[in-house]
This record gives sequence, structure tokens and C-alpha cells, in this order.
Amino acid sequence: FFFFFFFFQAEDGIRDFCLSRGLGDVYKRQVMGIPKTIDNDLFGTDHCPGFASAAKYIATSLMEIYHDARVYDIGTITVVEAMGRNAGWLTASGALATYAGNGPDLIYLPEVAFDVNKFISDVKNIYDKSGKCIILVSEGIKDKDGKLISEYSKGEMKKDSFGHAQLGGLAAYLADALTEETGAKVRAVELSLLQRCAAHCASKTDVDESFMAGKAAVEAAVEGETDKMVAFERKYVCGKYKCKIKLLDLSEVANTEKKVPLEWINEEGNGIKEEFVEYALPLIKGESKVKIENGLPRFVNLKKG
Repeated sequence: FFFFFFFFQAEDGIRDFCLSRGLGDVYKRQVMGIPKTIDNDLFGTDHCPGFASAAKYIATSLMEIYHDARVYDIGTITVVEAMGRNAGWLTASGALATYAGNGPDLIYLPEVAFDVNKFISDVKNIYDKSGKCIILVSEGIKDKDGKLISEYSKGEMKKDSFGHAQLGGLAAYLADALTEETGAKVRAVELSLLQRCAAHCASKTDVDESFMAGKAAVEAAVEGETDKMVAFERKYVCGKYKCKIKLLDLSEVANTEKKVPLEWINEEGNGIKEEFVEYALPLIKGESKVKIENGLPRFVNLKKG
């Protein structure tokens, strides 16, 4: 027997596949990995398919929350929780909204140790001046000892199939702490699954590059390549962003997590520098065309054979 095997997976899946792969002992096979993770944490690739669309949704949502908060004359504080266990790429995308003039005042990533007392002080400083404050936090932020801030209220958390703590509830915990300390009206918003399934807000650049990644994987397999992962390489031609394909050994990608560079985070650990905006802005450009039927998006329903 001979078969091609293409797998779409995030960092954990690539790690487990590489560690447990035994197909070659029985069958002649070719294996090609195609990156698929909104977390954008795969090593060796400039970015991952899916990230840009999720980033666009998060930035758009923060802009909408910003304007909603300013409808009212009363003071308000809003804590928004985005995905990101160990890498803060998704949360950092809130900086795109700030770049547009309608974003969060404070952003906290898991790359930097989180201190609740400093957090409250940061919020108070902004709220006392403007009567408003929007904070974006990554679900995976930890204190200096490596303890998840979510565990402060929940205690020991349930584990998922990879042995990771099941995150969530961070925004609510921080909102309660701020209510107690400030007496302000505080809202908690957990973006949760919405940030990874908002097809109506997908980036056309992301959609096009996702197709390009799949096509490149098939072409490489047909040409005899195996045990590789398709990766993106950033180029600029006459000052314009271009995405090129390269192939990486699966063994290089497994067990290595790509995090937001510390030099892209401000010294206070509560904001994102312009370098991230320059990195992410080309990726979110363009709008995908969603089929609409009776005023609602029409989705394809595949039948399982």
C-alpha cells in the first residue's frame, strides 16, 4: 500500500504526531504538515493560517467595545479575555485597535509575569484620569511563580486531553477584583470560541494564504517530499508585503513554541509596541466574501461517509 497523509494541526498535534509516528513501519507513506493554529505559536513559520482572521476579529471587537463604553456618561471599566495559553499573539492583536485609535488602554500577555496589585494600580491610573478603561488580557497570564491567575479564584483546574489546564473565567475574576478596589462599574467579556470561528470577519490575505499552504503541501508530496511542514516566509517587494512558501523538517517544529518577542512588549509589561502592529497589519488586510442566504451566512455541511 502507498498513501499520502496530510495533517492540519497546531503545536501540540505536531509534537504528538512526531513522537508517535509509526506508519512507515507497515506502509510506504508520505507525510506533509500544514500549519493551522490561531495561536500563531508554531516555530519556523512567520505566521500561521487562521491567526490573521482571529486577530482581525479581536481587533474589530475591541474597537466596537471601545465605542460601546463611550455611549454612557458614567465611568466604566471593561476587562476582555482573549485566547493564548503560553503565547500572546492573539491578545497582542488588540494593539491593532489601539493603532486605529479605538482600542484597549492596557494589554497583558503571558510572556510577562503578571502582578495583580500592579494591574489594579495600572487600571486606577487610567480610570482616575479618563473615567474609562479597557483592558485586554490573555487567558494564560501567570504570576512570577508560574501560577495561572485563573487559578487564584478556581483553585486546581480541570485538564484537557493534552494535560493542560482548561482556561477561562479570568476576566470575571479580574473584574471582581477591580469592582472591589475601585467601586466602578466593571464588565467582563470573554471572547472564547467566537474569536476562532468568525468567518464573517475573516482576512482575505489569511484565506488566500491558507489555500496556498494546502496547495503547496500537495505539490510537495507529489514531488516526493515527506516528513515536512509547510511554512510561511515574509518578503517585501517594492515595499509591499509578500508571502513565500518554505518547507521545514517536522522534527524542527515539534516541541518548540514561538512566543511574542519581549522587545515588542513595553517596559511596563502592559502594552504592545509598534513592531507588532507592523508585523500584523499586512496579514489582516482584505475582506473575505461570505455567501449570504435569507440574511444569514450560508455554510457548507459536509456529509460523513
